[in-house]
Amino acid sequence: MSESPSRTDPATCSVLSAAEPLPGTAAHVTGWVCVEFPGAWGRDVLDGTALGTELAEALAERADAAGVRIMFIRRPGRTEQTGEARTVLLANSDPAHAWCERFEIDDVAGLLGLDFAVLAGSAPGLGERVDGPIVLVCAHGKRDRCCAVLGRLVAAALAAEFADDVWECSHTGGHRFAPSMILLPSGYTYGRLDPDESVRAVQAAARAEVYLPGLRGRSYWGPGGQVAEVAVRQDVRAGIDDLTVDDSEGGPVVVHRDGRRWQVGLTRRELEPRPASCGAAAKAVRPVVAVDVRELPAEIPAGSSV
Repeated sequence: MSESPSRTDPATCSVLSAAEPLPGTAAHVTGWVCVEFPGAWGRDVLDGTALGTELAEALAERADAAGVRIMFIRRPGRTEQTGEARTVLLANSDPAHAWCERFEIDDVAGLLGLDFAVLAGSAPGLGERVDGPIVLVCAHGKRDRCCAVLGRLVAAALAAEFADDVWECSHTGGHRFAPSMILLPSGYTYGRLDPDESVRAVQAAARAEVYLPGLRGRSYWGPGGQVAEVAVRQDVRAGIDDLTVDDSEGGPVVVHRDGRRWQVGLTRRELEPRPASCGAAAKAVRPVVAVDVRELPAEIPAGSSV
């Protein structure tokens, strides 16, 4: 991965975290509500700065109840617009039925008429089905300068290649891994990719493949599941939705749709304290890492006499 001029500043969180492992660092999100908001964003999208306290609190309550994440999106190189329809992207990252739909609303308050619970299941048919990957690149400067400087560069390069499938987005989690990119509907999250590498990651997703460099994990899984899946993908060819993670009994087991299974041993590493954001106090870092991957015997089908 190539160096960006901004990475030469030793005080930025992305430089100070350069040695931190990427797998297991994607935000744990199953359902996504992304709404176009070209105006000024606050430090948090639902802190009342952009939407006002009443609307922001109402949306936050509904999102928390449904277990979904609300994000702001805007076009790369955007200019502020008012009085126009806003694009809304809904997505579910469950590999069993990952989907993304797109529609428009006149005002963000229109989201109050949406039952966020529908994001837990199959595509609800509320808008146009989106088959190709949608690209979200964090450019949330109010949260961290690394996202603003590094993210906008990547977003511009991707927009030149993939046009309307690319959006700048609000905080994705982990700005120290900037530039940070999420692909919908899969929820695969990337960090530290330069523009050319980011293009290759999106091209791979369009082929239903998973680009491995810079992969932080699939948002549908928690940190341990993300680490386990990435570890298996290093050795096993598998499409975007071919792998699931079973973490119900002890350590995670990664399951291929063809029946193959792998037990992944995990541990925690101790790293030197570092800031999670530019200018923040240093904190202890204990990433989850894979220590071994062991293929398990094929399961005996139910009802078999063997």
